[in-house]
Amino acid sequence: MRRNYTHQGGQASLQDAKQRINIHHLWQHFGFDGTPKASCRSPFRDDHKASFSVTADGGLFHDFSTDEGGDAVDFLQRATGLSKKEACRKFIELAGGRYSPSTFTTPARPVRVAPSREKPSFPEFHKGSVEEITTLARLRNISIEGLNLASERGLLFFATVKNCPAWVVADAARVNAQARRLDGEPWDHLQGAKSYTLPGSWAAWPVGIMESEHFPSIALCEGGPDSLAAHHFMLAESRSDCAAVGILGASQRIHAEALPMFTGKRVRIFGHDDDAGRKAVDVWAKQLATVGADVDAFTFAGLRKADETAIKDWNDCTSVHPDDFEAERSLWNLLP
Repeated sequence: MRRNYTHQGGQASLQDAKQRINIHHLWQHFGFDGTPKASCRSPFRDDHKASFSVTADGGLFHDFSTDEGGDAVDFLQRATGLSKKEACRKFIELAGGRYSPSTFTTPARPVRVAPSREKPSFPEFHKGSVEEITTLARLRNISIEGLNLASERGLLFFATVKNCPAWVVADAARVNAQARRLDGEPWDHLQGAKSYTLPGSWAAWPVGIMESEHFPSIALCEGGPDSLAAHHFMLAESRSDCAAVGILGASQRIHAEALPMFTGKRVRIFGHDDDAGRKAVDVWAKQLATVGADVDAFTFAGLRKADETAIKDWNDCTSVHPDDFEAERSLWNLLP
């Protein structure tokens, strides 16, 4: 039920690699917003004045605000937080060189800091009452204990949103928050959608990444409900050494400022069993490999609920068929 992610290919020198990929390629690889050109916004900070520049051939960049600049290797180093030596190695690997997580020399893990952005003005969040936690447990078929763990780790809140009681997935960074109605109904203003990313959110920020600092293993989940379900299974499998991190939408790429925080971590990705989810798994795995994370993925394909319908995501697994559960006891075995 798992897929491993490594990059394979022939050897290449640094100069050979620079002939194959440039800053334009790296910009796309990391999923940065906008287009690299002579006048554009910096992909590394909140830039309102288009004070960043990339040459037409993609060979050089310059940030007129910070006076940083350099070639494609320097750009990759800035994007990943790697040392110069490891950035050169990673650059060659991306251009076709050989990469194996087991032989990768892990760089020093970066200090966890809040993202460099003014925080949005979210509604006031609060920890859930017994009644709110119990209501959500029934709604999502997740144990009360699992929801309490998510709350204790600072990833689950409650609020009044659009005049409706709601549960909210957010974290201490307070730059990304997604709300769902506590009655399970869709939002009136979103034409049937049940998830509402609050205005001003930095949607690409992985919720919980700062909270994962002291955990060696990460379950990277697609969406808020799966992030909660992860805590349910942590308790079921007695995995206090693991953290749950949520990407709130399959279309999102891991933001550049958060990506280095996965350095040296053991990461298993839990994407939904659909086209969007499978594509997201591949994108996130490639991003994580650039910072030396040890990555694989779990697929829900072939698993059934107790009512014999197909399991599509991790929240569905709280209703897993007993036979399938016994066959996949390693569902939460994140460590190698």
